Amino acid sequence: MSDLLRTPLHDLHISLGAKMVEFAGYSMPVQYPMGVMQEHTHTREKAGLFDVSHMGQVIIKGPDFQSAAQALETLIPVDIMGLALNRQRYGFLTNDAGGIMDDLMLANRGDHILVVVNAACKSDDIAHLKANLSDCAVSEVTDRALLAIQGPASAAVLAALDPAAAEMRFMDVAVLSFDGVACWVSRSGYTGEDGYEISVPAHQATALAERLLAHPDVAPIGLGARDSLRLEAGLCLYGHDIDTLTTPTQAALNWAIQNVRRRDGAREGGFPGAPVILDELQDGAERKRVGLRPDGRAPMREGVTLFSGIDDAAPIGQITSGGFGPTVGRPIAMGYVPVAHAQNGTIIYGELRGKRLPLTVVALPFTPHSFKR
Repeated sequence: MSDLLRTPLHDLHISLGAKMVEFAGYSMPVQYPMGVMQEHTHTREKAGLFDVSHMGQVIIKGPDFQSAAQALETLIPVDIMGLALNRQRYGFLTNDAGGIMDDLMLANRGDHILVVVNAACKSDDIAHLKANLSDCAVSEVTDRALLAIQGPASAAVLAALDPAAAEMRFMDVAVLSFDGVACWVSRSGYTGEDGYEISVPAHQATALAERLLAHPDVAPIGLGARDSLRLEAGLCLYGHDIDTLTTPTQAALNWAIQNVRRRDGAREGGFPGAPVILDELQDGAERKRVGLRPDGRAPMREGVTLFSGIDDAAPIGQITSGGFGPTVGRPIAMGYVPVAHAQNGTIIYGELRGKRLPLTVVALPFTPHSFKR
């Protein structure tokens, strides 16, 4: 653990009694004394505070926003040029085979694009951006921490520090002042709940976190509850549910590719893997990410092999995320199956400790999203 990177909140995690684990090269809290189940429930009912400072914050700056957006669209198959000022959008970098190199959030901040990428991918992402955006300046933000507050009480908690927080819509970005500290704030999140992400100067991150945790509705939340919250929300975790061998259509992320970038759109294609992705958008992919509900009480986790029949020899797919969903009160999972087996209500089988157990293909998400629309 001594060789791992530390976020600006590391000492605060220790003082709060966190159990620390290695994640993406960082020492990160997996849970606090409250425990994963209660952290999960607290976030669904009130507000959870997450340290996401390990993620990469990257600024892409060109002669103007439109120039930078046009350049970035050569790497990302979403409508960036049409992104309004102070709005953000979900997207992904793709490779020549149509696979997802990383998923990310990108925001129009007027004279630049702010991109937030996954911790495990950020070095490769930044190198990829620098190599391919020769007319833009690509720089990692290294002097700011990143916090996330998620849950139905989040808006009220932040509005007590700056009333403008309550006026933000889902996917708005703004600069808000929390106790005189200028923070870059977006209204979004990865738990399915209403929430915000807060980029704060690193040397003021602990003070802000302590200020938020002083609110009776806010509790610190670790990676364990992050995973169960995300799974219930049916949202992908990079490196598990999506990777370089998974296309956006296979991952059921078609919604993230706007019409303008699709076939016959005004800016069709022009990104890595476009022939593969555009064909799949038009004709469908051969496999698809689906929700899975184990029929018994035994959770089926990542890596469980899936079969169409209890005695079939050939596997049809694999679970990519799985566990117990505290809100839904039962085991849940996500995985990939051929489209012939992707209809809701289809019964398939997962092999758990040498025994085939039934699962039902179900719609995602497992719990309704509560984003502030």
